[in-house]
Amino acid sequence: MGTSYSTLKSPPYLLEETPPITATTTTTAAAATKEPKKLALIPLVFLIYFEVAGGPYGEEQAVGAAGPLLAILGFLIFPFIWSIPEALVTAELATTFPGNGGFVIWAHQAFGPFWGSLMGSWKFLCGVINIASYPVLCVDYLKLIFPIFSSGLPRFSAVLFSTLGLSFLNYTGLTIVGYTAVCLGIISLSPFLVLALISIPKIKPIRWLNLGGKNVKKDWTLFFNTLFWNLNFWDSASALAGEVHQPQKTFPKALFSAGILVCLGYLIPLMAATGGIPLEQEDWVDGYFADIAEIIAGKWLKVWVEIGAVLSTIGLFEAQLSSCAYQLLGMADLGFVPRFFGLRSKWFNTPWVGILISTVFALAVSYMDFSDIISSANFLYSLGMLLEFASFLWLRRKLPAAKRPYKVPMRLPGLIIMCLVPSCFLVFVMAIATKTVFVVSGLFTVVGILWFFLMNFCKSRMWIGFNNVGERVRDGDLDLHY
Repeated sequence: MGTSYSTLKSPPYLLEETPPITATTTTTAAAATKEPKKLALIPLVFLIYFEVAGGPYGEEQAVGAAGPLLAILGFLIFPFIWSIPEALVTAELATTFPGNGGFVIWAHQAFGPFWGSLMGSWKFLCGVINIASYPVLCVDYLKLIFPIFSSGLPRFSAVLFSTLGLSFLNYTGLTIVGYTAVCLGIISLSPFLVLALISIPKIKPIRWLNLGGKNVKKDWTLFFNTLFWNLNFWDSASALAGEVHQPQKTFPKALFSAGILVCLGYLIPLMAATGGIPLEQEDWVDGYFADIAEIIAGKWLKVWVEIGAVLSTIGLFEAQLSSCAYQLLGMADLGFVPRFFGLRSKWFNTPWVGILISTVFALAVSYMDFSDIISSANFLYSLGMLLEFASFLWLRRKLPAAKRPYKVPMRLPGLIIMCLVPSCFLVFVMAIATKTVFVVSGLFTVVGILWFFLMNFCKSRMWIGFNNVGERVRDGDLDLHY
């Protein structure tokens, strides 16, 4: 396997000026290896879409927990108090520090290497736990058609080979993954567009005002966790910002476009389904959209929705694995992990070591009983987002003169209020966690802290090679690179 190191003349989050084009440089460029193609706008939109949503699969529990009206209001209002602040923070910081690693760079620049490393540990563990769940979900759908995959060696093999196969697709290149995400997104959303069109004559708007069955107790924990789970991870694509074509222009457009796609992808099917059939609240669990499709249109649409669910899971896997792999590449560039973590394939220019490590971690988790581990991933994600909001605010104060290609149009007091509302929700999500989740999350955090000191010890002994480009910039430094 051909490999190359991700070599840098300057920190990865700073852009170098392009030298003037002359006959000499043109000849040299022609002789040199062709620069890998960067990720364009449309593929980035769908990668962000799969990082955040992947379709309305999973939103059914909001109706089961609180009824149609509150579910619709939740998916209308929650983006404004959670998704939009997170997306705005991502747009500003990803364009100010357009390098692989994203949130790791932001925490490092704001508070120093310890917090940058810990942010990386939290986000990476959260990411690989999520990756582990997707092949398992694929096999769970397959066993409905092929019962042989329910248990034993067939199930073990199906999870193993689906994980390896999907990881290999990631290895073939981010551009391929991006356009695959476009195709998967269109195909997985199309049955819901058909569902919405067929349901129009059957919709009774009065059903949207239903607060739920009188004998069904509202499950607020499930309701808020469903909203949180279906509308987060807007920052994940920042981990591969260094692979995006003109990230200063592309990222804000991609986040805005993905935001519209996510909201419509949730609201249209939800309103079609809740308005098109009478409410049987206890039926609204994961996978119920397939049953609704059969009720409204027939068996053929149910099968289409189920196929879309499998394809959506593949898109979720590819998007999350890309973020984890390029996060490790960025951490290698910053010197938080050994240099060999940044090895790229000479064939595809992909971070094959990052992909391999992420895949191994995901496989290890996928064979565990990971219900508590999944909950711990939400807890770690919440910790990371609190640090991310703090980094955003501190960098605004610390680097007021830095060039920001996209800047949230608020002064610091307004930004504090913008970040305070979602931060309160993050604290709420953490507060309702079980004792087991607290313990598991605490252990993961201790591992992240120990990892930082272990890497520093290895650096001091020079046992392993590390990059040494993790300098923090001063106010005004970024102006020189735009």
